[in-house]
Amino acid sequence: MGQIMGWVDAVKRLIPKKFVKSVYDIDFNELQHRGFKAIILDLDNTLIETDKMDVTPELMHWLKQLESMGFRVMIVSNNTKTRVATFANMLQVPYIHAAKKPFYSSFQKALHHLEATPEETVIVGDQLLTDVLGGNKAGLYTILVVPISEREGFWTKVNRTFEKLVFVWMDLRGIKRWEE
Repeated sequence: MGQIMGWVDAVKRLIPKKFVKSVYDIDFNELQHRGFKAIILDLDNTLIETDKMDVTPELMHWLKQLESMGFRVMIVSNNTKTRVATFANMLQVPYIHAAKKPFYSSFQKALHHLEATPEETVIVGDQLLTDVLGGNKAGLYTILVVPISEREGFWTKVNRTFEKLVFVWMDLRGIKRWEE
């Protein structure tokens, strides 16, 4: 019985606080009203397709709106320095590459850089096993978005297989998420 409860507790760490279709659907006015001041963003399949390097005008405008609201923003990605730096520099935001999410150290570095506490910080990402698990373990407000593209790397595909099982578990317990 103890092992089952341990497994259930572990799976609960994979449940985000909020599900949204895309970053553009997040109500940042509400988050600001609730006291959030900093935003950690995943890169691949959260802000941009995994195999693209285009910064859309829509994304630039969205980011400028966040900054004009006073949010401090940072990209935290498991991807390489070349990819993350190129994209972050185009957006003019700080970044952490090769973050090894879900491990705590990258979240701790981001919080230090953003001069924010976990209670003031939101993480937005597209993966349960990296963004949500790491964010929940770090005490952040976790938001899961639908991946922008189905094109993904090998390890992300492996993670997605496990995610499907977690989504079935959520469905069986009536945990509402975005409509698919």
